[in-house]
Order: sequence, then C-alpha cells, then structure tokens
Amino acid sequence: MDQKVKELFQKKNLVFIATINSDGSPQLTPVWGNCNDDHILINTAEGRLKHKNIQKDPRVAVSVTDHDNPLNMTTIRGKVVQIIPDYDYSHANELTKQYMGINEYPYKRENENELSSRLSLKKFL
Repeated sequence: MDQKVKELFQKKNLVFIATINSDGSPQLTPVWGNCNDDHILINTAEGRLKHKNIQKDPRVAVSVTDHDNPLNMTTIRGKVVQIIPDYDYSHANELTKQYMGINEYPYKRENENELSSRLSLKKFL
C-alpha cells in the first residue's frame, strides 16, 4: 500500500464502500475505516445490508477523499478476505478515537454486534 493511501486512511476522511446487492445493483455506504499493513479495515454491524452483501459476494470497491483537499483521493477495488467479530468494540473504539477524538464508541445498540471487515487490495485507481 503506498504512502498516499495510508495517509488518507489515517485522517478523519469518510470511506465509501460499494457492495453488490442480490439483484446485481450497487450498494454504496459511507463508513469509518483505517488500514494496517496491506489491508483496509471498515466497521459495520451484523445483519446490515453491506454485511449481507459481502457474505454473498466479497468483491467491493472503496473510495476515500481527503476532507481538506477533495482532489486528493483514491479508489480501490478488492475483496473482503475476512470478517472479524468486534464484539468488544476494540476496532470501533479505535475508529471513534480517530474520527471523533473520544475513546469509546457512543452509538452502541442493545443486541447489535459490531464487525470489522478486512479488505484485500487488488487495484488502485
């Protein structure tokens, strides 16, 4: 992963993830995300549409644009290689610190299980 991509994922930039609905149409969602090594990590909850779509077809596209300079952006195609339970909210809390500057994810819902999706990068556009 090149330095530009790493820097975009280290800031408070919204990440847009596109998944494929069961009818073949695209589904696009803004999410929080970060990266480690050669993977992008995004958070969602079990049962959400993007989670269901990823279970059926792991191919995704991700786009992130610099909040301060919209011309500084990247789009990446790849696939989800792992869905990681985040039931203790450790990744959600890490993203909360990055995006909100606070230590604990404030939007917990009863009976909702958080997940992190590890994306393998295929192609940078």
